[in-house]
Amino acid sequence: MFEIVILSLALSMDAFAVSIGLGAKHTQKTNNLAISCGLYFGFFQGLMPLIGYMGGRGVLGWVESYAPWIAFLLLILIGGKMIYESLSHGIENDIAKITHRIMLVLAIATSIDAMAAGFSLTLLDINPLIACATIGFTTLFFSVLGVFIGAKSGTWLESKAELLGGVVLILIAIKILFI
Repeated sequence: MFEIVILSLALSMDAFAVSIGLGAKHTQKTNNLAISCGLYFGFFQGLMPLIGYMGGRGVLGWVESYAPWIAFLLLILIGGKMIYESLSHGIENDIAKITHRIMLVLAIATSIDAMAAGFSLTLLDINPLIACATIGFTTLFFSVLGVFIGAKSGTWLESKAELLGGVVLILIAIKILFI
């Protein structure tokens, strides 16, 4: 269960960072934005690891001896990407009006990493449905929180959240391979 909580926190940091940016740029109707971010990001962040898990189960028989290395490489790449993105500016600066289409694109974009991380669920002794639900609800919570933090304090926490998420994913990768 500990791995699920840590993975949930790490994967939710992408959506948390985007929510902070959106909250900082769009301070009107914060409650509506927070609910929208929570539902979109939480749903897709919970769904994508399940897709990754099912894909991983499908190919596990073929690559079973290499599975820890594949999960290690995927998590290292995802963590590195999050660290890299934490050092650059987010897309939230360019969004003038938040529509359902924009929320859908942002939700999919922030959860693609979770689909790749879902492959690592095949290597952990956990129930994938519980893991995906935990990831989804954790992301929902942090997305709602992120909008309110962004609206009140600006974007100072945005890159730090993504950086932390990237570091945690790299640590999970090391744990899968070496521990």
